[in-house]
Amino acid sequence: MHRIGPGTVAILGVVTLLTACANPTEGPPTSSSAARATSTPSTPTPPAQATPVLATVIAAPVPVPTTDGKRHLAYELQLTNALDGDVTLTSLSVKAGTDELLTLAGEKLAYWMRPLGATQSPTTTLGPGRAGIVWLDVVLDESAPIPTELSHTIVANLASPMPPLLPATVTENAVAPVAVSTRQPVVISPPLDGPRWLDGNSCCDMTAHRMAMNPLDGNLWAAERFAIDYVQLSADGTIFTGDRSRPESYPYFGAPIHAVADGPVVAVLDGLPEQVAGVSPVGLPLKHYAGNHVVQDIGDGHFALYAHLKTGSVAVEPGDSLTAGQVIANLGNTGNTDAPHLHFHVMSTPDPLRSNGLPFVFKDFTLDGRLASMNALDPLLTGQPAPMAPGTTPRAEKAVSPLVLDVMTYAAG
Repeated sequence: MHRIGPGTVAILGVVTLLTACANPTEGPPTSSSAARATSTPSTPTPPAQATPVLATVIAAPVPVPTTDGKRHLAYELQLTNALDGDVTLTSLSVKAGTDELLTLAGEKLAYWMRPLGATQSPTTTLGPGRAGIVWLDVVLDESAPIPTELSHTIVANLASPMPPLLPATVTENAVAPVAVSTRQPVVISPPLDGPRWLDGNSCCDMTAHRMAMNPLDGNLWAAERFAIDYVQLSADGTIFTGDRSRPESYPYFGAPIHAVADGPVVAVLDGLPEQVAGVSPVGLPLKHYAGNHVVQDIGDGHFALYAHLKTGSVAVEPGDSLTAGQVIANLGNTGNTDAPHLHFHVMSTPDPLRSNGLPFVFKDFTLDGRLASMNALDPLLTGQPAPMAPGTTPRAEKAVSPLVLDVMTYAAG
């Protein structure tokens, strides 16, 4: 074993031991326990495979119907290079049994993959000991059966192969198996009222919300997996006029925020000042990232977060029992924000950051249209109208979740 690096010995020691035990030149085991260990099991188990790329699912996917007429299973796969040389992924597949539901390769894989801690750097390569995240979006036809379990196949090239144990290209089969959650998305009312509310930052593309991974209490949390940032388009398609730095330049600043369901208030923060719009704040403590906010228990392990609320506008207190449609505060620009907006998400705990983001669907709303592309968001930040996707006709939607770039008319309550 002197030719194998020390890191490889540590990771692959079990595989090496199994190989040694199977050597036919060695004598049979003499102890009864060893004999039992080598007896043929009633249910054969697959042989161990060398997996230099370690894979773990952050949280089990919860299927959710969306405005594209599909069902999305959005979740994250954490990868770690267990070797002392670079590992470059060439493909990653998601399977349900033998059915291949999604395959990412080349530039497409790089689009959905980032080294941990470097969300602006698309890559397919992990350095020695380096970890990364692949954000997965398995899209199913509405009529397709929902799988009960998913597994993953990873194909990777090794910078320092060590055949036959580690060939230049390794294929890891059926790694990171995960049971698809049977949890149903909570059905709620919209948190806003009126026309042209833009979902400017949410599932299931590579948005800031989708990529937000919070390292808290020794774990990674994707609290914002399904979070939405709402801004309201004016009739001309813009979001502000005049001085971009003043929150009052945004016509929807101060819009009423409505409770999305019945349930008690469990946490409130108010009194934080409005931020200067157009720039990102710095130096915020963790507890101020959501700005002025309300957390509501909406039942069955679902908690709703209404964040970045207008200073002094919060009209509820912990312990208050809310009803769907009730006005609880006004839209503001407090906390970690660079423009007035409502940040809304549903989560598994009352903590806005140390939570698992859960999907939700709205009872009913009108889908007015969609922005043309993710790049269509850029003109909004300079006071220009956002280009809309051509050929869209407003339509009624029921019991589905918005997707990023959707423009909607809501009736609160």
